[in-house]
Amino acid sequence: MSKLYLITGFLGAGKTTFLKNFIRLFENQRIHIIVNEYGKEGIDGKILKEVGSVLDEINNGSIFCSCRLDKFEEVLQKALAAEPDVILIEASGLSNPTNVRKIMAQEEKFPNLEYMGSICLLDAKRFHKVYRTATVVKKQISISDIILINKTDLASKEELAQIRQIIGDHRPDIPVFETSFGKIEDAWLNEMKKPVLSTEKPEIQTKDITLRSYLLEIGEDFTAYELEKFVEMFLADTYRVKGFVKLQGTVYLLDCVGSLFQMKEYNGETADLNRIVVLAGNGLPAAKSIKEAIRWYPDKEIQFGAAK
Repeated sequence: MSKLYLITGFLGAGKTTFLKNFIRLFENQRIHIIVNEYGKEGIDGKILKEVGSVLDEINNGSIFCSCRLDKFEEVLQKALAAEPDVILIEASGLSNPTNVRKIMAQEEKFPNLEYMGSICLLDAKRFHKVYRTATVVKKQISISDIILINKTDLASKEELAQIRQIIGDHRPDIPVFETSFGKIEDAWLNEMKKPVLSTEKPEIQTKDITLRSYLLEIGEDFTAYELEKFVEMFLADTYRVKGFVKLQGTVYLLDCVGSLFQMKEYNGETADLNRIVVLAGNGLPAAKSIKEAIRWYPDKEIQFGAAK
């Protein structure tokens, strides 16, 4: 039997960092990882290849959406055929995973699969904003079997107490732990109750039309400072800005959440350099802000459009 864990959490909650730590709990076991990126340009999967596990990426939509469900089931079946000890799925931060227990209950499709449950990560500093504005956050919590409040080093005691109160009102039946930097302890998994699967047919889920995905393609003539100032002009109107960029001979990983700009030098494997994915929500004037930022850099090579 292959044990399967689902990892959820909104954009920037720290799922990839957590996954790297989580893998260490399964030392000397054969691990298969499935990474789901909402945007077409996969990023996290390239980073996770560094840990040496077998990895598949599913991009351009949520694996639980009907438009990608067939692909997800195909990838999962192939993973099971290799008989790994553990399968870890990192879902897109924008995914609605409420179908997961119905999907995993299909024994005819997924023989020898033991669904262990869902681990949901919450960003302690940004939780209150995304809980109010992003519907998928509530849905991710609703099917969770354990919750980790991550990035507690950035939050006050009062903020953490308020998060626990909200979670307690929403899901008083599941264990909640606090952590930073995506760390997890063996003992916490012992508190995680194995979920009861549903034999009902998975419901049809369509793409959330309130979500917006854009693609920026830039030239190498930007300096790191210029790119920072360019992105900061529209960052507050986005959920996330992410991509590998090569600027004047140096490769960086650009990974911004909310209003926080983050970019650091990167020496690992990359692909599709200088293609930046911008994710936003309905009501956020991301496109308008990006076009205005582009006008401030008329001498730079920039292409902008909706991501396909």
